[in-house]
This record gives sequence, structure tokens and C-alpha cells, in this order.
Amino acid sequence: MPVACSRSTVFATIQRQVMATTIPPLRSRRVAVIGAGAAGLVAARELRREGHRVVVFERGDQVGGTWVYTSEVESDPIGIDPNRAVVHSSLYQSLRTNLPREVMGFRDYPFVRREVKGRDSRRFPGHKEVLMYLQDFTSAFEIAELVRFESEVVFAGLAESGKWRVRSITKGGVTVDEIYDAVVVCNGHYTQPHIADIPGITAWPGKQMHGHNYRTPDPFRDQVVVLIGNAASAVDISRDIATVAKEVHIAARSVEDNKLGKLPGHDNMWLHSMIDSALEDGRVVFRGGNAVCADVILHCTGYKYNFPFLQTDGTITVEDNCVGPLYKHVFPPELAPWLSFVGLPWKVVPFPLCEHQSKWIAGILSNRIALPSKEEMVEDVKAFYSSLEAFGIPKRYAHNIGPVQWDYNDWIADQCGFPVIEEWRKEMYKAASKNRTIRPESYRDEWEDHELILQAQEDFSNTASI
Repeated sequence: MPVACSRSTVFATIQRQVMATTIPPLRSRRVAVIGAGAAGLVAARELRREGHRVVVFERGDQVGGTWVYTSEVESDPIGIDPNRAVVHSSLYQSLRTNLPREVMGFRDYPFVRREVKGRDSRRFPGHKEVLMYLQDFTSAFEIAELVRFESEVVFAGLAESGKWRVRSITKGGVTVDEIYDAVVVCNGHYTQPHIADIPGITAWPGKQMHGHNYRTPDPFRDQVVVLIGNAASAVDISRDIATVAKEVHIAARSVEDNKLGKLPGHDNMWLHSMIDSALEDGRVVFRGGNAVCADVILHCTGYKYNFPFLQTDGTITVEDNCVGPLYKHVFPPELAPWLSFVGLPWKVVPFPLCEHQSKWIAGILSNRIALPSKEEMVEDVKAFYSSLEAFGIPKRYAHNIGPVQWDYNDWIADQCGFPVIEEWRKEMYKAASKNRTIRPESYRDEWEDHELILQAQEDFSNTASI
């Protein structure tokens, strides 16, 4: 005699059947992560958390990526000689973070003060403290065991099987060829210098350097320096050089006329419009008509995205410093989810952003999270490029998502079933940005957001619930 079933039991049975036919089983993939900087470390952690088998390739001998300081500089100070020995890091000796440590940290591993000898307990610590934080993170989550140090990826491309062939070379010259299900690119974007185009520069007799090769101000003692750029590193370096240089002239692309001229509080610093030309007699002429006879032009003009190891037969290109086509700055529609990028956006708080992107990638590779169809992703990318064009934004600013970074992070968090970014973090970022504008010389040591600090500390005590 048949047993009567309740409506709820029947519904539950049907729901299980539907889920079984629409959701693929969870999978463990073999994944290559290229780079052991902040992006690669958090990607490795999230991939392993999701059950994937991970190998991280790192050409250096330690974790940290761009946060590993070296006094070494490249043989070509401007960084355009293709045969130069490349130095990965762009850190200068005096660098301190321009974000408070509470904002910077990964969400479930706060960047807290460590009141012990040898640690920098300031809210805006020096670069060594950031590296030590990443080393702490690596140790806490046992990531080092996943990393192949001094192993440089020289080729990553599709194999005949449809999987990914990754070729690496060890420091000892041994070549290793392997097959992976997926590749996650985390090689950073602060190594390949972008140089300003200056009419007449080939005949100009002075020296040129890119900020990538700047370490200390000593080489500029008693010299007249023209520095191109007005972003965070340019501001730091110009003030660093001004302590020893005869004169520092800053050439900025976007600056209001009423702010041009001698900078308040400085006897040897001037702000100019962009350079118009460089002349054979040593003068550098600005668009406003002013000119100075300079010893050095220092390009603090940013960096180019560069993936010399990546072979996609033209599927992925870098055009006007825009990596594309990419769905949400992460997945190329044609190759998703088997190729992905972590950490491309700029003018952002990088560590939490990389954490969100990594969670998304890891969940998609395991089939826990679904991507839209290839066609839908292609249309989304087209719509994004169209919006840039409509607002007159050049493609080279495609990955500048500063104004919308919180919405971007929250969208990914929603895809992952992860809590959205804390409000105190957003407000603290705004407060720090405002303070940096008002007090560029002292914002790292003077602030007025004590209430937000208390909120952050309270949240840190509850990180285990994330």
C-alpha cells in the first residue's frame, strides 16, 4: 500500500532533483598562481580554502612582491631598454603607506599594531611593516608550502588538451613543463615603466629617470629636478628630493591655474602645467610658457600592464594600457573561468579588493558560483567600454575604479555570499583621502577619525564570524 507523502516532503524531493540537474558537482582543480605578492598570497589561500590544488610561482626568494624593498636599480634608469635586468620592486626607502593600516588589511586578517621590537606601530607604517604583515599572513595560513620560490613562469598558454601549459625556469636553469586546469595571474603592475612623451627629448642633454628606479634623494643633491606627475608616489618623491635638491619643479597634467607657482611651505618647490618641450640648451619648457634649466627629468608617470609569459593568440591584449576584454576586470569571456586576473584595478584599497576577487575565482572554479554565459559577459564588457566612451574616458583609465570600488567589492561579495565591505572602512578611506588633501605634509601623523578607529577595533574582535 503506497505511503502518503506530505506536500513539504514532495517539494523537498523535487527541489533536490532540480538542484542535482542544474548545479554541477563541486570540483577540485589544479591551479597555477603566478606571483607571490599580496594578490597571489590571498588567491592561494582562497583557492585552497575552496579545495583546489595550488602551486604559486614566485621568481623572487621570498613572498611580498612589490613590497620587497631592494636598493638595487635597473641598468637603464628610465626603464625602456628591453635587455636590461629587470628589478621587480618600485619601493623607495622613505615610503610609508598613504592609507591607514585599519583600511589596508585583509578582512579576516586585520593589519593590527604589533607592539614588539622591530615592528612599526604607526597607523601609516613604512613599507617594511607591510611586508612583515604579508609574511605574518603567509605564516598564519601556511601558504609558503604552496610557493615555488626562484621559479619564473616564462610561458602560460593553452595546451592541446584544452588545459593550460605552464613552463617555468628555476634559478638554477632547470625548465619545468606542467599542465594545469586553470591559471590565475597575480604578477602585479608596478614594474614596467610608462614614460611621458616629451617633444625634443632626444636632443635634451640632461639625465632621465623613472620613479621605478628611485630609492633615495642623495643622487639629486644640489640639482635642478623636473618631476612629472602628481599622484601619491610623485608627491612623496618630490618632497623627499626637495630635502637635498637645489630646486624641484613638478609638472602636472591636471592642475588649476590658481595653484601654479611656488608651493606653500617650501622654498625650493614649484608646481607647473605639463611639459611642452625639452630643448638642446638644457631648458625644459612648460605649457604655461615658463622654462627652467634642469639637470634631471624624473618620470613619476605610472606603469604599464605587462604579461610577457602569457600566450593567448590575441584573445587577451593590452591596448592603451587596458587589459581586455575582461569581465569585471577578472575573467576574459573566451577563456573563463580557466584564466583570470587578480589585482588589476588601481586607485583602490588593494588588499580587500584582491581578497574579494580571489574568493570569486575560487568559488567559480569549484562550481559553487556560476558565471554568466560567454555571450552575456561579452555584452557586459561592450557596455562597459561604451560607457567609458560616452563619458569621454580614455581606455587607459578602464581599470581606475577608485570612485566605484566599494560598489565593485560589494557586488563580488554578493556573488560569493560574503558580507559586504564594512561601513567604517569606507568612511575611514574617505576621511584619510580628505586629510591627505588638506594636510599633505602631516596627514600620516595627524587625523580626526578616532570614532572610526574604535569601530574598526570592535570589528577586528569579531573577525572570526566572517
